[in-house]
Amino acid sequence: MDLWIFNTPAAPPTARLPYGPEPDQFGDLRLPGGEGPFPVAIVIHGGFWRARFNLEFMGHFAQALTDQGFATWSIEYRRIGQPGGGYPGTLLDAGLAADYLRTLAADYPLDLQRVLTIGHSAGGHLACWLAARPQIPATDPLYNPDPLPLQGAISLAGVTNLRRGFELNLSEGVVGELLGGGPDQYPERYYGASPSELLPLGVPQVLIHGEKDTTVPYIISQEYFEKADLLGDPVKLVGLPGADHFEVIDPKAKEWAVIVENALALSRSIKTARSEANFNEGQGTRES
Repeated sequence: MDLWIFNTPAAPPTARLPYGPEPDQFGDLRLPGGEGPFPVAIVIHGGFWRARFNLEFMGHFAQALTDQGFATWSIEYRRIGQPGGGYPGTLLDAGLAADYLRTLAADYPLDLQRVLTIGHSAGGHLACWLAARPQIPATDPLYNPDPLPLQGAISLAGVTNLRRGFELNLSEGVVGELLGGGPDQYPERYYGASPSELLPLGVPQVLIHGEKDTTVPYIISQEYFEKADLLGDPVKLVGLPGADHFEVIDPKAKEWAVIVENALALSRSIKTARSEANFNEGQGTRES
């Protein structure tokens, strides 16, 4: 496929804003037209958590999603090969960036009751992990007593099972690099950092994956789906016949329509659920 997203600059964001003091603790905020408040998509780039890849190539993806009516918060984070990158810094940065939406909402029209994550590859791992944070035990270094509540997560060819990623030797052992070793050495890290280990998450999850993916095998999403479904999570698996790894983040690819359809459907379901909850609360008040 044409990898134009890597060599064509995206339109600049509405604002590039720091969420922490380190150079790579920042995000690009993009706002659609209108007054809002807007549903929010936390966009997380991939690149196997390594420093050589940054958020720039996800700019086209984030802008295309903003054009569909989402405020997008495309986050950067410290990565393998940088000071503070890897475990636990990479994951803590993702959490810090997500929670910073509470601060941004004071100045921008963001609907914090309609926040979903959407990430690609390693970013797919982080997208689901952010939704899993309430399941992390208090004894874990990644624990946060008050994470921003998320209403859904979308994984695009995501490494949602780190133990499986280690077994498959993804990118010449990158999962071991991320966590400092294998699951026999650090079982607690693989538990707290892997969405698959933290199931059920209790929020809707959509897994979109090319069935011919040669970078992150389709079976990772397939197995995650089967486990999540068995445990009762609201989860959906969308296989893309013939698609490899990057079609899912290319707004010019034919697969883009599938991404938009699922993102909008998830956002609508969040709005409907909230409206029904508000109605039921009102009914309860009148009956009392």
